[in-house]
Amino acid sequence: MEKVTSPSCPDPTQADPALAPLLEVDARLAKLGNRIRVLSGLAWPIEMETRFLASWRAGAPEMPAPPTQPVDHTDTIAALDDILQHLDRGHPVGDWLYRTAWSYRVAASMLANIGNPRFTACSTLLYGQPSTQYRSQTTTTAQSAAQMLAITDQLIGSQYVPRIQYDIPAPDFSVLLRQRIEPFFTDDEVKVVLDTELASKAAAGSKVIRLRADALFSQLDLDQLVEHEAFIHSATLLNGKHQPWLRCLGAGAPRTTRTQEGLATFSEIITGAMDINRLRRLALRVVRLQEALEGADFIEVFRAFLAAGQSEVDSYRSAARIFRGGDVRGRVCFTKDGAYLEGLLLVTAFIKRALHENRGDTLRLLFCGRVDLGDLVTLAPYRESGLIAAPRYVPPWAQHPERVLATLAFSTAAQAMRLDTFDLQRFSAAEDELMAGAALADAQ
Repeated sequence: MEKVTSPSCPDPTQADPALAPLLEVDARLAKLGNRIRVLSGLAWPIEMETRFLASWRAGAPEMPAPPTQPVDHTDTIAALDDILQHLDRGHPVGDWLYRTAWSYRVAASMLANIGNPRFTACSTLLYGQPSTQYRSQTTTTAQSAAQMLAITDQLIGSQYVPRIQYDIPAPDFSVLLRQRIEPFFTDDEVKVVLDTELASKAAAGSKVIRLRADALFSQLDLDQLVEHEAFIHSATLLNGKHQPWLRCLGAGAPRTTRTQEGLATFSEIITGAMDINRLRRLALRVVRLQEALEGADFIEVFRAFLAAGQSEVDSYRSAARIFRGGDVRGRVCFTKDGAYLEGLLLVTAFIKRALHENRGDTLRLLFCGRVDLGDLVTLAPYRESGLIAAPRYVPPWAQHPERVLATLAFSTAAQAMRLDTFDLQRFSAAEDELMAGAALADAQ
């Protein structure tokens, strides 16, 4: 594959001849990956929502009957197998390509097994599962989610979680979103379009952010979509597509999902765009996913979301996310919703450690394209060699690592403060105790 080189973009194959065949594989793999569309292959028809909610409100809920037609990727899997058999894993780029090809193969196998247990086995390989406990840690993602819910209950109480006003129609919201993102994407046009068939409220690609045409949005949605969808998902894809050599950085391999969703969620938190409702929603999805994996069916999961304070519409959509591609009777699930919180915890730990080791430079590598956290270690030397170009679009918060470090340092220290051992009256009592102690000292 011919590349255009310049003094600012030297040919890296001159210093490392082993790269030339690997770059050919990279280009081939990126094209194969574009054939595998995970979310579109799992989408539920919009009319199913109307039908289910009507039966629920009538007092006789009917189990949804989503399509379970497997997606045939036989030819793609064969082509991926050929790549996997011939890659040189002894070379860092070869190993990176192997991991990327492997994840595409798992995704293709997952889509070929919609509705049966193999589907969940593949989903777990790509996105993890809530019961996983990392070797160096003491808790699982499900336990972390439960703890997060307990903490927010402690902070505010679930009965006092403020209701969000969803009163901005999609056409008006699209104008607001466009105004926010246009100044950021200086060299590319990222369109905002309305989609009547979109199951979720929003979805981002490199050139288009789609909004569900009949959805109502809030002002909080605006901040969250800007940080999550535009400044992370669209930006990392665009940065990857602008890479001069490695095409797979702009393809979004399934293995990068946990890091990408974790980074996007981290972006919401570090910028203050995350609100307590959304944080609880992410944690609830993990807890409900674990229940579904253990055998809870769609209606039971729907009821559990409803009992946690979500609306009927939000409860249906949250449950549908878990069961898409699976079995509405339980145990066969799509585990991607666990990737947000697990990815957030992993990204936060990585950033903390990188800044602790004075490796703030790795933050920018996070945005060079669609990468996994492990890639930041494997591919780091190739930024200096010119194989990987600097990212064109970096969110404002990531341009100053020292600010991120200050926020993380404070939040870590603040965790030591227990809120369950006192109430607001304690602040007045503490001053009285201080004054009494001072008086006693004077008397002595």
